[in-house]
Parts: sequence; C-alpha cells; structure tokens
Amino acid sequence: MKRSLVIGYGNPSRRDDGVGHYVVEKLRRRAGDKVDTFALHQLGPELAETIKDYKLIIFVDAHAGEHAEGLRVAPVEASYHPSAFTHFMNPDSLMALVKGLYWEEPQAFVVSIRGYDFDFGTELSEKARRYADSAVDRIIEMITHTPMQ
Repeated sequence: MKRSLVIGYGNPSRRDDGVGHYVVEKLRRRAGDKVDTFALHQLGPELAETIKDYKLIIFVDAHAGEHAEGLRVAPVEASYHPSAFTHFMNPDSLMALVKGLYWEEPQAFVVSIRGYDFDFGTELSEKARRYADSAVDRIIEMITHTPMQ
C-alpha cells in the first residue's frame, strides 16, 4: 500500500470550491503512482476504514474570506467537532474517528486554498488556480520530505 494519500474535496460545479479536485488531477499527472488520490464532494465517516492504513494524509479544500491567506497548510488534530449536517465531516473529526475505531494515528495536514468565485461553473478563477498550482508543488514536497514513522 502507498504511504501517502491526498484527498481533494469540494463541489467542482461551484468554480473555486472545486479546487481540491483540480489539485488531485494535477497530482495524478505529476506524481503518478507515488501517491494515492481521491476527489470527493465531501468527507464522510466511511473514509476512516480506508485512511487508517496510510502514514500521511493530506486534505485539500477551498476556503473563503476577505482577509484570508491564499494558501494555508496546517496539521490536523484528531478531535471530534459535531456538525449540524450529519452527512459532512471535517478532517479533525475524521481523524478522531480513525483513532477511536482503529487505534491508528496517521500524520495529517489540511492544505487550504483561497477561493474567490463560488458561482456556478467549472473553471477556477485565475487567482485560485495560481494558488492551486503552488499547492501541488507544496504537496509533492510534503510527500517527498515528510518522515514516515
């Protein structure tokens, strides 16, 4: 089994919200079989069984906000956060589920890319695409240089 998994999620029909899908597609072309990837609409508890076997998990999603940074990378803390939506999980809660069910604690990070346009459409805004391309480089660096224990 591969040691690294990248999960891009969001709605590719809402322009920049699909940035996770864009990053996964670019990684598939550039990194090939060096990393496993998923492109999903949202995270769900059923992922716990799959991700428990990896050493490194990288979640990729869009974020919004007038004063938000273009590209953020942050470690995921395995802690449960209840959601008003029962069909959605955030990376922290998903990793808490992995820890609670399987006693596994893969190293995990969120790579969050600022979105500028969430209207209907399938093309990323130019700014989001630039940050997404930088994110691909950063993720390849993380996969290559993150120590696996």
